[in-house]
Amino acid sequence: MSGVKLIVIYPTPTDVETFEAAYVNEHVPMAVQRLAGKTKIVATKVLGAPAGEAPYYRIAEVHFPSMEALEACAESEGGKQTLAHAAAISSGGPPIILIAEEESFTF
Repeated sequence: MSGVKLIVIYPTPTDVETFEAAYVNEHVPMAVQRLAGKTKIVATKVLGAPAGEAPYYRIAEVHFPSMEALEACAESEGGKQTLAHAAAISSGGPPIILIAEEESFTF
């Protein structure tokens, strides 16, 4: 299996400035510190969509070398705290959380 990742998709917050402050100053440092076993975090801010306004505001991808590493992180106290914080700061509704296998193609 290729690497796996935990994907967190945040709906547009009710207050963008408050969400950004919590995300950048609290959540990202928490994820960096407490998500054991991760190999990379990619934080994406959605700028728009071809059909108009995008339904989501941010997408976070936390990469792991294996499903076992992701599961161990999710079951850890740091993983539980970080996922709970993600839900707590998501003022536009609950975040969507997905687990995905990643394939890369280099050109």
